[in-house]
Amino acid sequence: MTVSAVAEAPKADLERYFVLGTVTLATMMFAMAVTNSYVVLPQMQGSLSATQDQIAWSVTFNLVAMAVLTPTSGWLADRFGRRAVMLWCVAGFSVSTLLCGTATTLEALVAYRIAQGALGAPITPLSQAIILNAFPRHQHAVATAVWGMGVVVGPIIGPTLGGFIAEAYNWRWVFFMILPVCVLSVLGIWIFITESQSDRNNRLDWTGFLALALAIGSLQLMLDRGERLDWFNSLEIIVEASLALIGFYIFVVHSFTSTDPFLRPQLLLDRNFALGLVFALVFGALAFVPMVLLPTLLQDLRGFPDSVVGVVLAARGVGSMIGTVTVVWMSRFDPRISLAIGFLSQGFSGLFMAQFDLNVSIWDAMWTSALQGIGNSYLWVPLTVLAFATLPARQMGEGTAVFHLIRNLGSALFISVCVGVVVHYTGVNYSVISEHISEFNEAFHLSSVAGGWNIDTLDGVARAGREVERQASMIGYINAFYLFSAVSFAIVPFIFFLKLPGAK
Repeated sequence: MTVSAVAEAPKADLERYFVLGTVTLATMMFAMAVTNSYVVLPQMQGSLSATQDQIAWSVTFNLVAMAVLTPTSGWLADRFGRRAVMLWCVAGFSVSTLLCGTATTLEALVAYRIAQGALGAPITPLSQAIILNAFPRHQHAVATAVWGMGVVVGPIIGPTLGGFIAEAYNWRWVFFMILPVCVLSVLGIWIFITESQSDRNNRLDWTGFLALALAIGSLQLMLDRGERLDWFNSLEIIVEASLALIGFYIFVVHSFTSTDPFLRPQLLLDRNFALGLVFALVFGALAFVPMVLLPTLLQDLRGFPDSVVGVVLAARGVGSMIGTVTVVWMSRFDPRISLAIGFLSQGFSGLFMAQFDLNVSIWDAMWTSALQGIGNSYLWVPLTVLAFATLPARQMGEGTAVFHLIRNLGSALFISVCVGVVVHYTGVNYSVISEHISEFNEAFHLSSVAGGWNIDTLDGVARAGREVERQASMIGYINAFYLFSAVSFAIVPFIFFLKLPGAK
């Protein structure tokens, strides 16, 4: 070996670790942006004069944008090169994050969050591809583990720091605080990431892509607005449902008839992968619902400040870290066992949350959040292993895109469903409970009751009305948590239909 070759070897290794540090930072930035905004949902709701289901649009449409754009990551990288796409996506993500913090209307916030989700969608898959390309095969496990820490650490730092900053200033700083990390990520990509080969002749199936985008977007709008508009009694909901059906019809027909479709239906012929998509849908459905529901419950009904809510959500990140460490030890056993433990953990966390009341403690909220984090960690690795265990290597890229699309779609749709459950049962139970607020109810003539809610005065009636709303909302949250738990438990029996890697 020549002197120059000896000198170049350490340099090459050092460059690899700079690449690893850069993409890990970008991934952590993305994970922080996804999780820390949940802390300030109640603040944003009040600031923008939105209802609970309306402010949830900032989450659901962000996830929909990620779901739709994630499958385009491979095409974008092939067409324009990984470095160029990463640079523009991180830069665009940074600008959209800044704009989120400046939004003055709900419509503007939702639009900026859509842009944030769309531009952030390629960051995770491209980061992983860059790492695998930069490191030799025998170092893939270590490099991927280091990179994965960004996904784990981001949800701990983001909500914790975001909660304290939002409490000291306002919700806008939850977005502004990410900007230094964004700038460092852009500089790192500019300096350390080298360009991959591009193919300018690579084409995207625009018919399939636009049909799928139309279908998913219309379905999401229908679910988000259905409860408020009384579902199919509204012309808007009928139109959105029709567009969703038309979009899905065009997508399916085109996928089976096109020579080069956006997503190949032949992937579904693999049993493990087809079942894996069902599990990915459920995994996505369970992933973010508590993070959307808990902040509003803890702030609106319990009166906890942003800093406490941030710590509660950060406990989920700590649980994820614990789960990530222990699931490595579990890898020596049947991966279906880890999968079962993950879904059961989610199910029991939902069951325990369904026992919350208006006196729920910080500790109860924290340990149930941590249990969810552990469950998520136990699900992700074995689910990925089993879903792709029997899929041919030539279909891995496309399979990964479909897998992430279904996962993000599950998150967006189930958040809308659960928020709709909260809104629906809040309204129903408010009507039922308020019927008992009457001078003819003997309970209000008891001194212990009349002292707080003297319905002979306007102030007493108002106090009684606020308490009825709190009680009705709590019942709505409890029903949503029961639904969360039921979905978690219902999927467990189907786990053992999955084939083990290498099984005949």
